[in-house]
Amino acid sequence: MTLTDSILVLFITALLAWAIYDELILPHRNGKPLLTLPLLRRSRVDATIFVGLLVILIYNNVTNNGTSLTTWLLCALSLLAIYLFWIRVPKIIFKAQGFYYSSVWIEYNRIKEMNLSEDGVLVVQLEQRRVLIRVKNIDDLEKIYKFMVKN
Repeated sequence: MTLTDSILVLFITALLAWAIYDELILPHRNGKPLLTLPLLRRSRVDATIFVGLLVILIYNNVTNNGTSLTTWLLCALSLLAIYLFWIRVPKIIFKAQGFYYSSVWIEYNRIKEMNLSEDGVLVVQLEQRRVLIRVKNIDDLEKIYKFMVKN
């Protein structure tokens, strides 16, 4: 196994571990999920560029008679990237003591104020930063509001 193959295995393992953590482990940390809502996806331009570069690398490896292991590892990395950037749905998970947004735990007592912008973005002001929550369905903002008032 070459250094390139070792690095590819390392990246595939890291991305796969993060995907498993995000989908299976994260919802069960810090208590039972009380409300889970899908979010809008961020720009897919970066993901398209990344997958395009991987396709170019696969093509170069095949045309230059590279090892088949490298080709398969590049294919696995591109499939994992397609899953992470296009198939997986980002979500916000509300718990009793706080919520997970982009895999980051935010406790409710850190929230200083909340505002709703005109274009349907919930702005949560923390101590030193703002969190912009863009929900997929505009009706989910009402669910968030009712959940926050209730808890």
